[in-house]
Amino acid sequence: GITIDVAYRYFSTEKRKFIVADTPGHEQYTRNMVTAASTASLAIVLVDARKGILTQTRRHSFLASLMGIKNVVLAINKMDLIDYSKEKYEAIIQDYMEFSKKLKISTITPIPISALEGDNITNPSAKMTWYRGPTLMAYLESSPIAKQQNQSSNLRLPVQWVNRPNQDFRGFTGTIASGSIHVGEKVKVMPSGFESTIKNIITKDGTLESAAAGQAITITLNDEIDASRGDVICDPASLPNVADQFEAKVIWMSEEPLHPGRNYWLKCGSKTVNATVTKIKHRIDVNTLEHHAANILELNSIST
Repeated sequence: GITIDVAYRYFSTEKRKFIVADTPGHEQYTRNMVTAASTASLAIVLVDARKGILTQTRRHSFLASLMGIKNVVLAINKMDLIDYSKEKYEAIIQDYMEFSKKLKISTITPIPISALEGDNITNPSAKMTWYRGPTLMAYLESSPIAKQQNQSSNLRLPVQWVNRPNQDFRGFTGTIASGSIHVGEKVKVMPSGFESTIKNIITKDGTLESAAAGQAITITLNDEIDASRGDVICDPASLPNVADQFEAKVIWMSEEPLHPGRNYWLKCGSKTVNATVTKIKHRIDVNTLEHHAANILELNSIST
């Protein structure tokens, strides 16, 4: 049938728990696709082996790339309807790889499958002995996930709440966005620039010596410094940029168009501030990736 809303399905194996977000393909529902991709660790781009790379394939790959998804599975389905042809499979891969050079995707893993017959879904296919790669489930169970990837990044801990249950305790609560944090480690609060060292790392399960990306924690510092909701606790050796102007790609998801010069709310981490769009450089055609002039942004538009 036709998918309009995002359909979520849940299942688990011995190695992992999965949430699959089935997204609509039509350009009219771009915002639904973006909503699902915004929290995904991996994208499965499903291709009909009879039709090859379509406009919809390119659109979804671009949106996945735009939302920061680095790992893509190119699942070439319905191989049974092209007699499991290696030549047609490789032609589709070549077409996709040429297109994907324009995108910021780190890893593309092509897998030939037949969902109807079960080929290369959980077990290797006896009808495609020429394929030596993983099955779809084997790859999903072993692929790196965002939380693991962020552990080696620079520390970013947005302050969500200043925890003051009494006069003797002052903690800073939030979820680590990237990197890791350790007791005794020197940190800097941005944008104020105040520095201190970590005294305690506290969770609902007790105190820890260290914590990493994805963990919700409360930290206490060895110095009385000022920090509030919206500030970011960082590694002093690798600070984030602080600016009042920046360029960004915007996906407009409101029924009411965006107009340059109007005031809008901008949510940055745990802080919400006033912002103004000064200029729309161009609108991006999600089907061709071409740039077009634009004065306003309408629903589902993407621009710089």
